[in-house]
Amino acid sequence: MVTGVSTTGYNRAAELLTLARQMCEPVLRESVGSLPEPLRRMAGYHFGWWDVTGAPATGDPGKSLRAAIVIAASTATGARPATAVHAAAAVELVHNFSLIHDDVMDADPVRRGRATIWKVWGTADAILLGAALHALAIPVLVTGMPKTVLDDALVRLAAAVIEMCRGQHEDCSFETRRTVSVEQYLRMAEGKTGALMGSAGALGALCAGADEATVAAMDRFGRQLGLAFQFADDLIGIWGDPAVTGKPAGNDLARRKRSLPVVAALASGTDAAVELAQLYDSDIPMSPADIGRAMDLVEAAGGRRSAQQYADQKMAEAIGVLRDRGRAGDLIALADVVAHRNR
Repeated sequence: MVTGVSTTGYNRAAELLTLARQMCEPVLRESVGSLPEPLRRMAGYHFGWWDVTGAPATGDPGKSLRAAIVIAASTATGARPATAVHAAAAVELVHNFSLIHDDVMDADPVRRGRATIWKVWGTADAILLGAALHALAIPVLVTGMPKTVLDDALVRLAAAVIEMCRGQHEDCSFETRRTVSVEQYLRMAEGKTGALMGSAGALGALCAGADEATVAAMDRFGRQLGLAFQFADDLIGIWGDPAVTGKPAGNDLARRKRSLPVVAALASGTDAAVELAQLYDSDIPMSPADIGRAMDLVEAAGGRRSAQQYADQKMAEAIGVLRDRGRAGDLIALADVVAHRNR
């Protein structure tokens, strides 16, 4: 159960994520099956279908949140869930390409409780697999989109990838900067995380043949939800339970990552902020004791509280743009869980 979410809302969101995963998996398997070896085996491993040898496995396939947004946006604007399956799968392919490249850039050895692609096959093959998944997204999207909106859909997805790259560049640059403002962080997060979720909402509405204003509203919904997702992710990166997240506690602090709780804490002007800045400015690797101290300092400086408030605010703004709340219950359930998730 996710803290702060009603049982009904949590259960509905869980059903939507499961449905999106089940609906997209056949499309994803068919698409991945078209790849040459060893890319096909690597992709199947990343999605949790196979082990490193290609034998069937039951790994964690991921949340499928972006796919669920596509499908929920489509049903909220009058279509059946099946209408948006290929668009949802295309968004999942883009998302997973970005995860594989992120793991390379961040040198993360573990994702979803398993060794990352670069850790098993090396950075060169990981980069190539990410590029291949990105390429697969295009024919998958073309297969499922109505011809009348296909050009718009392709442009939106491409623009989202460019925004993601801009946001990722800024996020990487933050690691070598002594100061990052909250405003700079929000801009980065809208590109890195908000852009693809905005595209997911817009693509779902396009699948349903929605008007321009509705498509724009769904894009705005996704962008705001993406920010809420990123801020919740930042909280998990510091205080997440390793048994749930599959990553060490305080992982972001160990890397001296300037996530929102840290940025907000450093900007607080408190004594805790001063001591935290000293820890972050050092070149000495953080010990477990340093990580624990940094965790306490971020909380004492108000970083944890501030990040959760931003997540709640963006969740409320996402819900606020929905024009027909009666038909958007699935989107609202997803939004509520996103802002208060624990993995």
